[in-house]
Amino acid sequence: MQFGSAKLPIALTLMLLLSACAQRSQVAASSLGEDDDALCRANNVAVGSSQYIACRKDRDVLRNNAAGRADRRQRDLGEYMLNHPDHP
Repeated sequence: MQFGSAKLPIALTLMLLLSACAQRSQVAASSLGEDDDALCRANNVAVGSSQYIACRKDRDVLRNNAAGRADRRQRDLGEYMLNHPDHP
């Protein structure tokens, strides 16, 4: 089956919409390869103390910033590919 000139843009749009369903931010925390609890306890900080809570919050901020940067890079790449179809 060959795509006609009208079917190709429709197929590409459908693929783009379906790929948007999978979000990078939905990765389970255990698959990130990091254990925040162990990292925060490594500094001899008691669980539940203000230092431990601050450590966990800092780790959350770092993880969210990294995920945001990765999402922006992926979006920028997709926009570049759409705007420059002549560059493979």
